[in-house]
Amino acid sequence: MAPTEAEARQLLRAVARQPQDREQVAALAERVSDWSAVADLAAQHRVEPMVSMSLAAAGVSVPAEAEARLRADYDRNALHNLVNAAELVAVLGDFNGAGIEAMPFKGVVLAASAYGNPMARHGGDLDVLIRRKDVARAAELLVARGYNLVIPSWATEIPGEDKGWEYTFYRAADGVVLELRWQFELVYARYCRDVGMDWAWQGRRSAVLGGAEVPDLSREKTLLVLCMHGSRHTWSQMVWICDVAQLLAASPELDWKTTMREGKRLGLWHALALGVLLAHRVCGAAVPATILRRLERVSSARRLAKHFAENLFESPGIGPAGRIPYNLQLLDLPDRVRVFLSADILRPNKNDRAVVALPPWLHALYYLIRPFRVLRDRSAR
Repeated sequence: MAPTEAEARQLLRAVARQPQDREQVAALAERVSDWSAVADLAAQHRVEPMVSMSLAAAGVSVPAEAEARLRADYDRNALHNLVNAAELVAVLGDFNGAGIEAMPFKGVVLAASAYGNPMARHGGDLDVLIRRKDVARAAELLVARGYNLVIPSWATEIPGEDKGWEYTFYRAADGVVLELRWQFELVYARYCRDVGMDWAWQGRRSAVLGGAEVPDLSREKTLLVLCMHGSRHTWSQMVWICDVAQLLAASPELDWKTTMREGKRLGLWHALALGVLLAHRVCGAAVPATILRRLERVSSARRLAKHFAENLFESPGIGPAGRIPYNLQLLDLPDRVRVFLSADILRPNKNDRAVVALPPWLHALYYLIRPFRVLRDRSAR
């Protein structure tokens, strides 16, 4: 590893710590010899706003060229989040006027409620959860606001809500992307419970966004969603670990008993343990000692947290080597049994077909190829 890479990684780890040690941030910043490496790594892990705000809070003087880039990145993200916040409030107003209950999650709402500042988190798409029965009406309202439906590359026609769990809308006028969902994606795509609006709406809170109150998931359900989302994406970006750490720091009243019970009920116990352990290892997130001991007893989550924490920068998003696919390690024992009994894990996928191209009349042979890949190839996960 080049010295400049090591300096950048150490600084980002210090920025991610909760609570943050400003003296440590300042000391590590003084050692940085290549600020472009810091900016590149921050962009890769989508923590540019945190880096800029942390350096400013620590009173760090950055070379002019690097300062210009960091400031430009921060301003670009701030503008993006302002547009997203205003649009989200307007969309929720339209939905409410049509009698459509909607729950935003992640994005600017998470930044406002967990980070305490809508500008403190990297901006992305708008994610809005609604009920399945309201999909058609909600889509019409979005089209009226200038959005176009993005048809997935795999689809030959506009997909119906029975063929997935989300629509993606794009508005060319300002580049806003809004994902309309009626079901959360669980950590194992082929084995999903119907976790949707009815679950999300119960126990909801409110967050203040742009001076307006918007619905917000309960702290407990937000934690489950964040751990679910990060686990699905193999924790390949630091921002997802920071999300969990920031939420825990902002939620001293978190009901751990309810969270763990829901995690087990939904088959998210391992994902919950993994996300919290990662936030504790990487960001120093405070977790009650009794809870931490319980989570550490989840052996697969403990091993995975160690692997992802150690390889966050070296090989982000790459699961550990081994014969058990990563996604199976995330499943609780009952769900693993269900997957094997359903023979779903032996169903061929695009990676199996990539091993060898067979004519349609020989596609049944992919069922013979699949078991060998499950045992030998981690891409089978």
